[in-house]
Amino acid sequence: MTQEQQGGQSADTSGFIGHTGAKIFHQMLLEEGVDIIFGYPGGSVLPIFDELYDTPIQFILTRHEQGACHMADGYARSTGKTGVVLATSGPGATNLVTGLATAMMDSIPMVAFTGQVKSHLIGNDAFQEADTTGITRPVCKHNYLCKDVNDLGRIIKEAFHIASSGRPGPVLVDIPVDITVAKAEKEPDFSMSLPGYKPRGGRGNERQVKLACEAINNAERPVLYVGGGVILSNGSEALRAIAQKGKLPTTTTLLGLGAFDETDPLSLKMLGMHGTAYANHAVQQSDCLVSVGARFDDRVTGDLTKFAPKAKIIHIDIDPASISKTVSVDIPLVGDAKCILEQMLPYIETKERPQWHGQIDEWKKKYPLAYKAEGNIKPQEVIDQLGKMTDHDAIIATGVGQHQMWAAQFYGWTKPRQIQTSGGLGTMGYGVPAAIGAQFGNPDKLVVDIDGDGSFSMTMVEIITAVRYDMPTKFIVLDNDYLGMVRQWQEMFYSRRYSGVAHPCPEFTMIARGYGAQAAKITDRSELADGLNEMINSDGPYVLHVCVEQEENVFPMVAAGKALDDMVMGELI
Repeated sequence: MTQEQQGGQSADTSGFIGHTGAKIFHQMLLEEGVDIIFGYPGGSVLPIFDELYDTPIQFILTRHEQGACHMADGYARSTGKTGVVLATSGPGATNLVTGLATAMMDSIPMVAFTGQVKSHLIGNDAFQEADTTGITRPVCKHNYLCKDVNDLGRIIKEAFHIASSGRPGPVLVDIPVDITVAKAEKEPDFSMSLPGYKPRGGRGNERQVKLACEAINNAERPVLYVGGGVILSNGSEALRAIAQKGKLPTTTTLLGLGAFDETDPLSLKMLGMHGTAYANHAVQQSDCLVSVGARFDDRVTGDLTKFAPKAKIIHIDIDPASISKTVSVDIPLVGDAKCILEQMLPYIETKERPQWHGQIDEWKKKYPLAYKAEGNIKPQEVIDQLGKMTDHDAIIATGVGQHQMWAAQFYGWTKPRQIQTSGGLGTMGYGVPAAIGAQFGNPDKLVVDIDGDGSFSMTMVEIITAVRYDMPTKFIVLDNDYLGMVRQWQEMFYSRRYSGVAHPCPEFTMIARGYGAQAAKITDRSELADGLNEMINSDGPYVLHVCVEQEENVFPMVAAGKALDDMVMGELI
């Protein structure tokens, strides 16, 4: 009987004495509510896989460990649950590093389990040995090497707690193979005594809350600057209530997209290097900037010495280490974003500010996001049409590059947890597996990966995973035969000396069909609407290969080292 046929069976989760490490592993995952694991088997995790043979937990066999890690990441971002990934020792573990770093930079809750060689062989250069904890320490919130089977249950419990509490992040548990076959002689200590780990959360200091609200109420040109922390805290509803009550213009970071409905007149959409001109101007002219769950990333601030020069800055963040780390803050508020926003709501006054809103409306009219739908297909129009055809309601994953910024600008974000994208690390190849992971977490939702030909080429093999498990995930490849963002920089700052960026592509449709997916190629604008419609309404995995304008650029653009309002605008309609 195959593992796929085992659904519905349950395991005995009472007691640990006499149970092997592999059985304890299985028991603990059941107790943590894990229903899906992404991963790849190998020799040092065979006892764990043998235990998983009879389980209600679904194991998803990917084609590469990095793909498994990104799937767990996409699952976590789109559902709010903790993603789980499992790999073997040595290269299996090291193949997780990019995925772990991606999750760490974006504060995504994940627990990674890796096999390790037998305990007595550690340090002897045994076959498929790697110093997994040493390698992954810089890219994890915490990690463990389990040395005693009696500690395994406690370690797994702590790993899930650390990954999901405070500022979330990935935690790795490295388990030597002899620990998985050893039998426990005592019950684990679940006291959760974690010296030095006291995650912040909950409400903010009441005095600071009142000071922040007073500053907002007194401001003439306030702006809400919203990051991914609002989504992680499930605080979008509270955020929208604050913005509506105070009539506060609201801009988001890349990871904050969807926290505020972009169809709302108060929306400034995304700010930063490729944000809207009106968001960037508003931030620079604001007299009160309220940062909620954002970390003042360099792609947002531009030249720090010229960032929001007229603003009193309020910073709400769960991580005290982020306060005044990059930008000096006038009023800090440490705690959970949702709790603090709900705490602030009664103190926020309704204030019209007609001059400020009038100025913003002028900027919106003067500097719209625009493109010219002429000549070859423009990547912006593909995304624009997709947004309209899906009523801006799909879950969207992206790779990294120009297509990522066009997706941020033109899809039209209305709900939290819609966007699955690598913000902090900028991981090419993220889109395909992240979309599949999001689809596993949201089987009844339309999930679309908007990808560039460069990012897509890195991980397209995971389409086999979507086909095998009958996931109806869609993949749009915007093919310009370049590594587009690097080419754009070479055009603008290196006199069009295109070095190493030409990226001629194979026939993606043939590859996709070979993997078992449906596929179509579009080369003319007249085919676009029908092609998107066919893709959206198809039953299974579908790859839509769209040939787009080769040297289209992303605008607006704030060049490195420039002030946020010193933008290259490109051509507007």
